[in-house]
Parts: sequence; C-alpha cells; structure tokens
Amino acid sequence: MRSILPADVRRRRVVGGLALVAVGTAVLTSCGSSEDGRSSAATSAASPRAAESGVLRPDRPLPKPRLVLTDENGDRFDLVERTKGRPTLLYFGYTHCPDVCPTTMADVANAVRTLPAAERTKFSVVFVTTDPARDKPKRLKDWLAAFDARFVGLTGDFASVRRAARTVGVSIEPPVKSADGGYTVSHGAEVLAFFPTDDKAHLIFTAGVPARQYAAALPEILKGGTA
Repeated sequence: MRSILPADVRRRRVVGGLALVAVGTAVLTSCGSSEDGRSSAATSAASPRAAESGVLRPDRPLPKPRLVLTDENGDRFDLVERTKGRPTLLYFGYTHCPDVCPTTMADVANAVRTLPAAERTKFSVVFVTTDPARDKPKRLKDWLAAFDARFVGLTGDFASVRRAARTVGVSIEPPVKSADGGYTVSHGAEVLAFFPTDDKAHLIFTAGVPARQYAAALPEILKGGTA
C-alpha cells in the first residue's frame, strides 16, 4: 500500500483525542507551531482499552451530529442530510496541524483506496475544521486533495462546530495564539465511523491507528455491521 506522507512525517504519531462519555475516556490533543516553525504537540495518556485495540465500540451507538456548514466548494452542507444512509467517517481537525491530522487523513485515504472502485464511491469521508478562521473553503479543498479529492471539508462558525462535536463526545477548544507567535489548536483526534443502516457511530478509531486497521474495518462499516 502506497503511503501518501513521507516516512519522517508518518513517524510523528501522537495518541490523542476525545472526551468520550460513552466509553469513559477523556483525551485531548494540542497541536501547534512555534514562531520558528518547529511543531509541538502535547497529549494526555489514552485509556488502556484504546491503547490496546485502537478501536472503540461505544455501548450505545452515537447519533450523527446535526451540523450545517460550508463545504470545500463554498456550498451549504447539511451533514445529516447529505450523508444519510451512507457509510461515513467523520474527523475534527485542522489543516495547519503538523502531524496528527495529515497522518490520520493519509491513513484513511490509503485504507479507502483498498476498496473496489464501486464501493469507494459509497463512502463519505468528512473533515470538519476546528480552525475555521484560517481554514477557508479553498484551503480545505487544496489540502484534502493531497489525500483524496472526494473527501469533504467543512468550515464555518466555531461555536456550531464545538456544539456538534460535543454531541459525539469530542472535545475541542478555540485556537490560541501565544505571545511568542505560536498557534495552538486543541482537538479530538479520533475518527468516528457511522453505519449506513442507522446513521450512528458504532466504531471509533483512536489516533495512531494504521491504514491496515481502517481497511480491515471498512467492510463492516460499508455493510452496516453485517460483514
């Protein structure tokens, strides 16, 4: 399987992510870059269950968040309406992220690429920015094109994104610019997989899950748990 990112970038995996009430874990990743361009990331420890398996199964599947934003083409995008009945992978991150976000998108793209062409078209992969002030539609479109031009990028009101993220247990914080010129964005680092049968998240991939593990789960997601 061809890797999209160079090896030196892909090695900078950071376990992080999500304040998930349903499975009793609380993890948040902070990513940023300093004034001299060096990247930084601080992450709390993941729960033992997440670290062992890499995939969480909430006791109660999570409903898809009600979120209406602007997509990478500048058009209105209703997440619930546009992905209804479709296997959907949802991620909250930002394009200036130095490592976690591009690595995750690369792994997802490599996994989806293993599917037959007919099945690839059935998947929706949605990237919601947690840094809307910098991630405008064109920026999202150009950045996502490096992974898969079919990926959807959403931007808009931060408060709306934050509220929607909380409904699926993802904790995000407003971007913060420090006195030394650094810029930090704290965001959940998991990918939520919504089944087409009920539009609920039955699987949650923790940060650092490799492409092969996504690929192994795609048939189950595609068929709504009947793989």
